[in-house]
Amino acid sequence: MISDPIADMLTRVRNALKARFQKVDVPASKLKTEVARILKDEGYILNYKIVDDGNHKAIRVYLKYTAANQPVISHIERISRPGCRVYVGSTDIPKVLGGLGVNILTTPKGVMTGKSARKEGVGGELLCQIW
Repeated sequence: MISDPIADMLTRVRNALKARFQKVDVPASKLKTEVARILKDEGYILNYKIVDDGNHKAIRVYLKYTAANQPVISHIERISRPGCRVYVGSTDIPKVLGGLGVNILTTPKGVMTGKSARKEGVGGELLCQIW
């Protein structure tokens, strides 16, 4: 059993990028699927799909690289952990690298980026930062 499934997902993606893999499989959940959707919408990954091998579902994440074979994601970091949750209000959502990166938050209106959470006027738990 994994105590922090989101950190496990981010670590699998980080390790796959360092090894220059084209894809990585992550055990599926609704929250991880939403995180993968945001990564795709923001252009950090090529695509993702749910893979069912009979008894386990997984999210297959297709990683994205530049023309020089450098990963598009240069840094991916977990902020809120099970031992130390980080909650922010709509006005307190930090900008990542002056707006060049992305925050991912869980809010009462669903999982969204920091930019869209500020626009909607909602706060929530700050899951991770990506740039």
